[in-house]
Amino acid sequence: MADVTGDRGQLVDSIQGLGHAVILLGPPGAGKGTQAQRIAQRYNLPHLSTGDMFRDHIQRETELGRKAKPLMERGQLVPDEIVLEMVADRINQPDCAKGFVFDGFPRTLQQADDLERIVKRNQLGCTIVLHMVVNPALLMRRLTGRRICTAAGHIYNIYQRPPKRDSVCDLDGSPLIHRADDSEDVIGGRLEAYDKQTQPLVKYYTLRGLLSPIDAMADADVVTENISRILDGAMAPK
Repeated sequence: MADVTGDRGQLVDSIQGLGHAVILLGPPGAGKGTQAQRIAQRYNLPHLSTGDMFRDHIQRETELGRKAKPLMERGQLVPDEIVLEMVADRINQPDCAKGFVFDGFPRTLQQADDLERIVKRNQLGCTIVLHMVVNPALLMRRLTGRRICTAAGHIYNIYQRPPKRDSVCDLDGSPLIHRADDSEDVIGGRLEAYDKQTQPLVKYYTLRGLLSPIDAMADADVVTENISRILDGAMAPK
């Protein structure tokens, strides 16, 4: 196993992957994407996204892409068997040989079972599941208060990190917008759907001893530090 040295939070040259699959579970706005990117950079792992996989297969006009494209164009869910074929194909690529990071997947118990079979087939260590735990009331403020720069996508929050001037980006002076899907009604529906969908996964991974809760309402750097302790511990000699 690679030796982890140097200051925590810095990418160490000797690290060549974790040897584990890392999954981030959490509701919209919990910071899964941010933390997944940081994990991928620190541990030299690919950050996997089913959306990217769909787009790649569609662009390359593979058989899986041809199956998924009409469903996505109609706004329908892509069946688990197609999703898992894409996932298996991606995980079989050489860059995933020493682990990978997934956020937003799996979404169902069937997907979780199938992913575990793929992980074992690829001879990776036990899956590490990071459960991004949030306070729903604070999460609602985080999401409804979000404002996005129309030019470069810089993100502000009117409650937690407001711009210096109302509705204007500090960095480029462009207008800030409040996205329609950041309304309280829409977010409430998304969170309710997430709870119904994800609670079985939390139980699934807890019973297998694979789940680690993370306080996702802390500062992003603190969250990264706490995640790093868990992942560094997984790399330590047993």
